[in-house]
Amino acid sequence: MAIQGLQGKVAFVSGGGSGIGAATAIRLAQEGALVVICGRRKEPLDEVVAQIKAAGGKAEAVQADVGIEGEYVAAIEAAAARHGRLDVLVNNAMAYTWGALSQTSTADWHANFTTSVDGTFWGTRTAMQLMQTSGGSIINISSICGTLGTAWMAGYSAAKAAIINFSRAAAAEGALAGIRVNVVIPAVVDTPATAGMLSDPASRANTEKLIPMGRVGRPEELASAIAFLASDDASYITGVALPVDGGRSAVLVTAL
Repeated sequence: MAIQGLQGKVAFVSGGGSGIGAATAIRLAQEGALVVICGRRKEPLDEVVAQIKAAGGKAEAVQADVGIEGEYVAAIEAAAARHGRLDVLVNNAMAYTWGALSQTSTADWHANFTTSVDGTFWGTRTAMQLMQTSGGSIINISSICGTLGTAWMAGYSAAKAAIINFSRAAAAEGALAGIRVNVVIPAVVDTPATAGMLSDPASRANTEKLIPMGRVGRPEELASAIAFLASDDASYITGVALPVDGGRSAVLVTAL
């Protein structure tokens, strides 16, 4: 059964050039939405747009750095102005550093927050302003690192945890205006960001041992959850943090 209520909607997806963002843009377009994707690099954005258009969907690319307030806000506002509305925002773009906490510089610490947390704030604030009279759906992407402690990724873990509770507060403020705010929480997903780790057979096998379903996620599986939360089928769902992780966050791993 098709998802209800995305036909003709205007959706904006950050970090839409690859991985979960690209899969989400493709899925939303398949459901009939006009999708605007943004990111720092033009070439991958154009490739995703071409793929959507080749399948008969509607999409356009905007080059913008989510970690720069003026660029990201302007990109969202301009998209809404061009198309007369904004119905869906997916804050997917992220950046991270890793390394031992004892060796993490203040600059590296802050680098985890600018795109992931500040960008999510700037995008959510802008969308809530644009959606005040018409309502809409905002989906923010966190990580299992934001719910479970992750060694060597303290900054990223803190940033992704912040997204979850920020989104709950935003959901409480937006509810009466019909603005729903939800979070999707992936674990390990087969994307360019994890390609290095997963290309090593031993590392991939060890990772998959920790997941009850026995495999890492596919970007399309995250996109399906995001599309559902964006749609009218989720019309009474807001303030939710939904793990889409093959059961990884549901279990206590005591041995490999």
